[in-house]
Amino acid sequence: MPTWDQRQPIYQQLADLLAAQLLDGDPPEGQAMPSVRALAAQHLLNPLTVNRALQALADAGLLENRRGLGLFVTAGARERLKASERQRFLEAEWPRLRERLRRLGIGAEQLNWGDAR
Repeated sequence: MPTWDQRQPIYQQLADLLAAQLLDGDPPEGQAMPSVRALAAQHLLNPLTVNRALQALADAGLLENRRGLGLFVTAGARERLKASERQRFLEAEWPRLRERLRRLGIGAEQLNWGDAR
């Protein structure tokens, strides 16, 4: 169970967590997302918070509402999400990380990429 950070809205943190799961293929494209009730129980959150997180993913085009059936992962969601996350990393996170590595005197040869894919 994640520890919620007070610096960001919980619904956004849940949306980020669910997006990370989508990146890992869980659930696969075309499959249903867990219900609001199931997610609320799993994460010990108010169903309105869960609904807002799912709506954020739907607004991003990653989920679609099938009337009477629930929310399903859209076709191409994983690739769209991966592309946007890559862009965000390269623009926002990588410059800070590169600067920190420089300050600490850590070069590429010292980094262990292990099982990186």
